[in-house]
Amino acid sequence: MNLKPIFTALLLSAIAIGGCRKANLDVDTSSGDGSALGEISGVWAKGSTQVIKGDVIIPEGKSLIIEEGVTVLMDTVAKPEFIVKGNLYSRGTADNPIKFTVNDAYKTDAKKFGKLWGGILAAKTCQELVLDHTILEYGGNTTSDASTSVKQGLYKAVAGENVPALWFSNVNGKLIVVNSIVRHFQEDCTYIEGGKIIFANNTFYTTGVTGGEAMNFKSGCLADVGFNLVYSANTNALKLSNAGDRNPQAYIIAYNNTMINTGWRRPSAKGGSIWLESTVHADLYNNLFANTRFGIKRDTKAPEDKRSVISNNLYYGYDQITVNQFQPSKDIVAGINDIISTKAGDNDPKFVNYPESTPVLNAVFNTAWDFHLQSGSPALNHGITNFTRHHAVGITVNGVTYVSPDPANYIGAFGTK
Repeated sequence: MNLKPIFTALLLSAIAIGGCRKANLDVDTSSGDGSALGEISGVWAKGSTQVIKGDVIIPEGKSLIIEEGVTVLMDTVAKPEFIVKGNLYSRGTADNPIKFTVNDAYKTDAKKFGKLWGGILAAKTCQELVLDHTILEYGGNTTSDASTSVKQGLYKAVAGENVPALWFSNVNGKLIVVNSIVRHFQEDCTYIEGGKIIFANNTFYTTGVTGGEAMNFKSGCLADVGFNLVYSANTNALKLSNAGDRNPQAYIIAYNNTMINTGWRRPSAKGGSIWLESTVHADLYNNLFANTRFGIKRDTKAPEDKRSVISNNLYYGYDQITVNQFQPSKDIVAGINDIISTKAGDNDPKFVNYPESTPVLNAVFNTAWDFHLQSGSPALNHGITNFTRHHAVGITVNGVTYVSPDPANYIGAFGTK
């Protein structure tokens, strides 16, 4: 009997089994530090560091829970994509946030707009995604034919696209982004194509090399967007669109947001602060525009839904050039009871600590700045609160209910201290 083929088969089987074991060791969901490559699920425990060596996928029907203080460290050679087909719950705390980041050595001025990893890409099978006290930074890599997102038909599914920090695409899904920071990304911070959504108490800054929005909503979205700070987004703080022909019609309620220096680094017709297009239904209240390029601007060829309501927003420009391009026209939208002037320096919001002479092209964010309002600010006591939000009752995800915050009677994201 010739035993050589049998021994050969056994040897190949052993090699295959060993290879599978080695691959599984790269998928660490234990309580301690670990590394990940391929499919992931389970729990990443409080305070651990998880090194992402290549593209990872939360499979459909499974969940990954990330506990407070976890550092998700991206390999800057592999530039991983973080793909969510199941559910992702990233819940940090104010004192112990979760970070999706890179090694500190790579956080140089040359990489101020990231590109060192991909982003979080949630497929249509993702039912629930939560980012709470979570920091996303230094990502936005450009896709190639080898990218998992391209191979699996996710996001725009073509090579040459700059990945957003977050893409979500389930019109029946639930998306919560609260108390979080997105910074140092190549283009869009978020690109949202559907879902029941709350974006609240977030900060977006130093994003977009030649394009990109802080919050980009398309058809299928029912979103409450409140109390967010956007500084120096390359293009708009909010791009609101019903593009994509998904149901329901995009209906965005954006209120009590503060936008500063947005839009100037993309000197084109679209760049600005809030952009409206493609019959989006947009209700905009109590928003503060300080030294932004334009205020609320529409696509005159495909404007917003006529039911949209715009009211009680404040506009401040340090110089006359800024003030001039705030003025209502065919494409610059005027609201009811807006606070707007034709003179530079009028309507000074009196921030606690921000030099309003800061050049509008500045993209460097100083974390010591304080955008609360001093006594006597014209933004105080000029907001309205008698409007209905989508999610005032709340959205429950994985046993936790998130409620969109009550509107404030001041304008902007921050009142007095």
